[in-house]
Amino acid sequence: MTTAYDVPAERLIDTVAAQFKKEGKVEPPDWSTFAKTGVHKEKSPAQDDWWYTRLAAVLMKVYTDGPIGSERMAALFGGKKDRGAKPSKARAGSRAIARHCLKQLEELGYVSVVEKKGRVISPAGQGLLDNTSHDILKKMAKSEPELTKYL
Repeated sequence: MTTAYDVPAERLIDTVAAQFKKEGKVEPPDWSTFAKTGVHKEKSPAQDDWWYTRLAAVLMKVYTDGPIGSERMAALFGGKKDRGAKPSKARAGSRAIARHCLKQLEELGYVSVVEKKGRVISPAGQGLLDNTSHDILKKMAKSEPELTKYL
């Protein structure tokens, strides 16, 4: 059985983000066009559809690291803040973005809440990621026949 660990994460996240955008069940918040993704960034994201990519990346993080809360999720999406002449320091990403993504995934039924622990992947979310990774592996096996043993 193919799991999300069997394919490159970047390909899986891009494919799931495209599915989210195509389905139209998720709408980015109004403020997402102006928001920075953390204090370590100087500008907002350049891509118009960055929200769908972040949503897919959050789903993948819940799959691999769950149970996980918004604070730890924000830390995972953080980075180094440039402080001028002083050494750079690690800063967390936006908790509002992490929280909204987790709420939207919960409304879709891909994530469920475990009391006092955070969010975990639901069977529907695991099925989405595993089935998508199986489709990606099939496409990859056409160009690389040695991958057929993983199907």
